[in-house]
Amino acid sequence: MNDAETVKVIRAALEREPRVNLHANRIDIRCEGPVVTLEGEVDGIVAKKLALEMAAAAKGVTGIVDRLRLAQAEQMEDGAIRDHICDALMEDLAFRDYGVRSLVKGTWEERRTTRGGGRLDVDVENGIVTLNGEAGSLSHKRLAGVFAWWVPGSRDVINGLEVNPPMADNDFELADAVLLVLEKDPFVNASQIRIGVKNYVVTLDGLVSKPKERDMAEADAWYVFRVNSVVNRLQVVG
Repeated sequence: MNDAETVKVIRAALEREPRVNLHANRIDIRCEGPVVTLEGEVDGIVAKKLALEMAAAAKGVTGIVDRLRLAQAEQMEDGAIRDHICDALMEDLAFRDYGVRSLVKGTWEERRTTRGGGRLDVDVENGIVTLNGEAGSLSHKRLAGVFAWWVPGSRDVINGLEVNPPMADNDFELADAVLLVLEKDPFVNASQIRIGVKNYVVTLDGLVSKPKERDMAEADAWYVFRVNSVVNRLQVVG
């Protein structure tokens, strides 16, 4: 296929997926050889991740440039987003020994000095959050990223945290992280949810009490770093 045909195939796939909803979400698709760029604003993490997944699945595509941003669920300035993320990190017991810094007008401000744990550096520009520093485990790296996504003004999260000491990633690590995130979410009852992971594809099984809880559990799974896809088999009861 030539570039124009690739764009046409991807657009057709996105139009067939109601959760992407091209009528509500503005997505520009560009193709240069085997590399596809998606740019625009979408209404949630599920639309963003599904659009990227579908573009990557098109024949001949070997690279994706992700310039999709989430529409802010709540209007927030960069400073407010930064403060919310730093507060969430410092309040959670998982990061009690971590140092936290934030970039304010080009200067790093120490929010909390390290207590023998890792270091979390938070920068926000135009609603795009960048996390750098060191995390003590893959689960800590993933949880920090989800905390950033949970702030309603966040439009994208770039998780550049290095894991020190380095550790191998696998499906079991990812399943543990997804469970941890669901347990941290006050709007999701994780006790009724079973998590399966194969080749970084997460499957959610079990029961939830409301359709909104079902959607939130799926979004939580998509927020987790390195999740390739989510199969939502949760059933609503009650």
